[in-house]
Amino acid sequence: MLSVLPLTAQASAIEKLKTFISATHSAQANFTQVVLEQNGKRMQSASGIMQFQRPGRFRWTYQQPYEQIIVGDGAKFWLYDKDLNQVTVKKLDAALGSSPAALLAGSNEIERGFVLKEAGQRDGLDWLQATPKAQESSFSAVFMGFDAQAGLVVMELNDAFGHKTVLRFSAMQRNPKLSAQQFQFTPPAGADVISD
Repeated sequence: MLSVLPLTAQASAIEKLKTFISATHSAQANFTQVVLEQNGKRMQSASGIMQFQRPGRFRWTYQQPYEQIIVGDGAKFWLYDKDLNQVTVKKLDAALGSSPAALLAGSNEIERGFVLKEAGQRDGLDWLQATPKAQESSFSAVFMGFDAQAGLVVMELNDAFGHKTVLRFSAMQRNPKLSAQQFQFTPPAGADVISD
């Protein structure tokens, strides 16, 4: 049975974000990621599968063009680059502070780390702008686009260098049963491990 989210079509983007966060304890979606230069020229693109489970557990598996895995296990942030056979590990708090993963997999207290404001309608979606409160964030602003059912469709991340990363989600499943092993990471034998 589908649960109906208590929203009206006139709900603001901030209300939709709060509904998404409170009603979505775990999720899985396909994603495409495009990085654009200031002039709009495509610098790189990638695709894969994203999963998260609150609080602080997530897995982004990049399949194209390079295989990479990013895992948050609740305590540590792991980034594995298959081609380089290299693992970077950081404390989750330090890596997440004001990142998009924090927006999705963080606790429900989103306004502790971000200033939220409405950003109007575009492409049939309701948009909000989330500005990190922390100065050391790698992003100057994050825009999130929601559909009428409070589904997250697009995230746009603007960095200090004028680049824009656009994440589009499809086939989003809310509250699927995800294995705890999905959010654990063991460096492969022989991999270089770099820790901060």
